[in-house]
Amino acid sequence: METKVNFSLVGGFVLLLGAALIAGVLWLASGGAWAAKQDLYLSIMEESVAGLNLNAPVKYMGVDVGKVQDIALDADKPERVRLLFAIKHGTPIRVDTVAVLKTQGLTGIAYVELAGGLASSAPLHAVAPERYPLIRSKPSLSARLENVLTSVLAKLDSTSASLNALLSPQNQKAFSATLSDIALLSHTLAGRRDTIDDGLVSAAQTLDNSAALSAQLRRQAGPLMQRLDNAAVAVEKMGLETAQASSSAGRTVADVGGDLKRFSAVALPELQRLMSELSVLAASLRRLSEQAERNPGALILGQGAVPDGPGEALEPINKPRKEEP
Repeated sequence: METKVNFSLVGGFVLLLGAALIAGVLWLASGGAWAAKQDLYLSIMEESVAGLNLNAPVKYMGVDVGKVQDIALDADKPERVRLLFAIKHGTPIRVDTVAVLKTQGLTGIAYVELAGGLASSAPLHAVAPERYPLIRSKPSLSARLENVLTSVLAKLDSTSASLNALLSPQNQKAFSATLSDIALLSHTLAGRRDTIDDGLVSAAQTLDNSAALSAQLRRQAGPLMQRLDNAAVAVEKMGLETAQASSSAGRTVADVGGDLKRFSAVALPELQRLMSELSVLAASLRRLSEQAERNPGALILGQGAVPDGPGEALEPINKPRKEEP
């Protein structure tokens, strides 16, 4: 009896087995049950990432800890590149950890190196509006060299411009004139070498004489200082004596002041009366002097009759006239 085969069933079984085989291979390739858990971190580079590819290694102190999962330009600032890292769970990524772009030897294949992160620093966490924790970046060696070379070239250009200005035709002429003047001065000094030697000898003698004079002054300074000390003592003694004399004079003045007060109380009233009488006498003498000047004969003959005033001529003639003494 001939066996009848169901080709449809066989084909379905083969397809199912192939799909299971492919799924198993993919599962094993991804790590399967042994796949380590990974954390996603973000870093922003402000330089070119040429040579860095997807799945490029991410190393921490030289040890592979993950891969570059995504590379994209920043939508807000196209001059920046956003890198997404898939890093093994438990890697000590802290707030002071930095990411640096490096290359492997002469091949030029780029990778990301993580460095820093003190044990006392806090772990890195995501901060809004970023979805993933943001690792700070630092310029790579090539970027730093480029910046340094740019600065050096700028300084070289500035130095070259300064040298060109310094070596201008006008400055060259001035420099030549200065050299000529220096040469002329050298010849003049050479011609007066003997005079300069004599001057140096005279200066040396002057210094020797000054040294001798200084020594003599030092020898005479001792007696002079002694005399000055004696004079200072004498002046101090005289000051003390003057102070004592001033004190005695003060006491004498105080005593005399008391006597003067008593004398003033008794003699001043009499003196005031005497001064009043002298004033009256002086006034009388002044009037007498004025009268003598007007009529000198009156001192000997006396004053004449006083002339009649208005209306006095009608009075009796025999009326006696009053004479002034």
